[in-house]
Amino acid sequence: MRKLSSNPWAWVPTTYIFEGLPNAIVNTVSLIVFKNMGMPNDKLTLYTSLLSFPWIFKIILSPVVDTVSRKRVWTTVMQVLMALFTCVLGVMLPRCPLSMIMILFTVTAFASAIHDIAADGFYMLGLDEHRQSLFVGVRNTFFRLALLCGQGLLAIIAGAMQKRGADAVASWSWTLVGCSAVMAMVALWDIFFMPKPASDQSSADSDLKKIFSSLGSLFLSFVKKKEFAVAVVFLLLYRLPEAFSIKILIPFLKDARDVGGLGMDDVQVGLANGTIGVIALLLGGILGGLAGGRWGLKKCLIPMALSLALPCSVYLYLSVAQPLGVLPVYVCIAIDQFGYGFGFTAYTLYMLYLCRGQYQTSHYAFCTVLMTFSMLLPGLVAGKIQMAIGYTGFFWMVMACCAVTLIVSLIIKVDPQFGKK
Repeated sequence: MRKLSSNPWAWVPTTYIFEGLPNAIVNTVSLIVFKNMGMPNDKLTLYTSLLSFPWIFKIILSPVVDTVSRKRVWTTVMQVLMALFTCVLGVMLPRCPLSMIMILFTVTAFASAIHDIAADGFYMLGLDEHRQSLFVGVRNTFFRLALLCGQGLLAIIAGAMQKRGADAVASWSWTLVGCSAVMAMVALWDIFFMPKPASDQSSADSDLKKIFSSLGSLFLSFVKKKEFAVAVVFLLLYRLPEAFSIKILIPFLKDARDVGGLGMDDVQVGLANGTIGVIALLLGGILGGLAGGRWGLKKCLIPMALSLALPCSVYLYLSVAQPLGVLPVYVCIAIDQFGYGFGFTAYTLYMLYLCRGQYQTSHYAFCTVLMTFSMLLPGLVAGKIQMAIGYTGFFWMVMACCAVTLIVSLIIKVDPQFGKK
C-alpha cells in the first residue's frame, strides 16, 4: 500500500486533467459536433443545455460517493468509464441516430459529475493540509489546461482533418477516438500512481436514509437565511447576458454569412473560443481575484458587474459589421472573455459571503446548483429566440439583459469589509 506521502505531482495533475477534459467534451465539443451535423439552433441549445443536468445532481450523488466504496475507486473507475464512453462516442458518431449520441454524451456527463465529487474528496484525503494549500494552484492550472485542450485543441485537430478532405462528422469521430486513447493512458497512470491513504475507507454500512435526511435539514437551513430570496435572484440573474449568449456563440461563429453568422471553420472556432477566449478568461479571473482581495467585494461589485455585462456588446458589433478577417473576431472574443473572467469574481465572492457561518460547505454546494441553473435555463430557449429574431436582434436582447445584471447587483447587501485583507 502506498503511503500518504506519495509524490502529489504523480497524480494531482492527471486527476484534474480528468475534471476538465470531459467537461469540455460534454459542454463545448457537443455544440460543435451537433452544429456540424446540421442541427438547427433551437434544438442545438436545448439539447446541449440539458447535458448540464448531471452536474445539478451532484448534490444528490455526493452522499452516495461519500459512503459507498472508496473515493480512489470511484475516481479511477469513472476515469476508465469516461475514456470508454468517449471512444464509443467517437466510433458511433457517424453511425448512430441523434438520440443515441445524446445518450452517450449524457452518460459521459454523469461519469464526469461523479468523478468531480470523488476527485475533490480524494484530494483532501490524499494530501495533508499543508500540501492541500500548496497544490491548489496546480490542480486549478491543470483543470484549466484541460479545458483549453478540450475547447481549443480538439477543434483545431478536427478542423485540420477537414482541411485535408475529411468530412466534419468523420473528423470529429477520429478526434474523439484519439482523445479517448489519451484519456485511457491517463486513467491507467492514475490507477498505478494514485496513493492509497488509510483514511480512504468504505462506509457502506452508513445509513443513506439518515444522510439524505440530514441533506434535507441542511437545505432548510440554507432557505431560512434572511437574505435567501434576494440571493436566489442574484445567483440566477447576475450572469443573464452571458447565459443567453454562451450557447449561441459557436453557432454564430460557424453559421454562413448569408444567415448572419461569421462563416468560420472548426480551426478558427477552436482558436477563437477555446484558446484565445480561455486564456483571456483566466487573465480576467486572476485580475478579478487581485482586485477583490485589495478592495473587497462591496467596492468591486458594480465595476465587476459592468465588466461582465457590457463586453457582450462585441457580439452585437460582430453581428452587424460581419468583419471579413478573423483578427477582429479574436480581439472581440478576448475582450468579452477577459471582462467575463473579471466580472465572474464578484459572483464567486458573493457565494462565499452568503455561505459564511455554520454548514458553509453544504450551503456553497447549494449555491453551485443555482449557478448551474442560471446558465441552463436561458440556454434552453436561447436558440429558439435567436431563430425567431436573427443574430443581430438576439444580441440586442442580450445587451438589454445587461440592465438586469446591474439591477441585481444593486439590490444585494454586502459587508464592506468582506474580501479585504
